[in-house]
Amino acid sequence: MSAPYEICYAEEAEEDIRGLRAFDQNKVMDEIEAHLTLQPTQESKSRIKAVSQPFWSQYRFRVDDFRVYFDVAEEEHAVNILRVLKKGSAPTPQALS
Repeated sequence: MSAPYEICYAEEAEEDIRGLRAFDQNKVMDEIEAHLTLQPTQESKSRIKAVSQPFWSQYRFRVDDFRVYFDVAEEEHAVNILRVLKKGSAPTPQALS
């Protein structure tokens, strides 16, 4: 088995997580650690999906009513968490220009 991926959080993702209830913070963080440290690019029907490009993230990870948007840097063996948003509570951020 390969070494686990390092999880890195963008400032926006940290702010998103801080804005959640403590229960939701723990749920999201636990799911990120459980699913994204070992096989972040393995798509599944209900959890991890590659996002159609062009888009501002490579992948979307579903955790209950939350969506975790992230990129994978294979060279650095790292997962970069970009945003954590509640489904339907805010519009999905637009692609970066």
